[in-house]
Amino acid sequence: MGTSSMFTLKLTAVGIVALLCGAGGAFAQTPGLGQSISESDIKAWDIAIVPDGSNLPPGSGTSAQGARIYAEKCVACHGEGGKGEVAPGAGPLVGGAPLTNGIETAKTIANYYAYATTVFDYIRRAMPFNAPRSLSDDEVYALTAYILALNKLIGDDDVMDAKTLPRVQMPNRDNFIIPYPDRI
Repeated sequence: MGTSSMFTLKLTAVGIVALLCGAGGAFAQTPGLGQSISESDIKAWDIAIVPDGSNLPPGSGTSAQGARIYAEKCVACHGEGGKGEVAPGAGPLVGGAPLTNGIETAKTIANYYAYATTVFDYIRRAMPFNAPRSLSDDEVYALTAYILALNKLIGDDDVMDAKTLPRVQMPNRDNFIIPYPDRI
């Protein structure tokens, strides 16, 4: 190897080492944005309810209580008795033909949802549309009871709580493939 080639090789090696050393400082720098998140911050947003209901919150509600809340906070979008699509995208909550009638069949609580706990979870995190997560747990239990009773899945006097809600047998339960059966 000639002197020129050796010089080029050494210069390349020195350049690579310098580049790596300089990059280490750049990787250590942060933009200084945001803040650390605490366990309590995470817990406030970790509200997903699993199908078996093992992480349902305390509280309870009845269909009669839910009817009053529904009239105040839900009827404007879902219509009287949950039958109408008053607001765009706010589909019916009751009725619906069996899903065996084809893909175009309207999906409702009774003919689509596999678990009653999913109804609770959806209401709790997304309703009412104009104020999601504004309902108390008791209000969510009551609205869930009202909607389940409208669909004749529970009796009008049944109380929904962390023990009774997971026991509600939904008509479409066996038509779902559970991707993570160990989480049920």
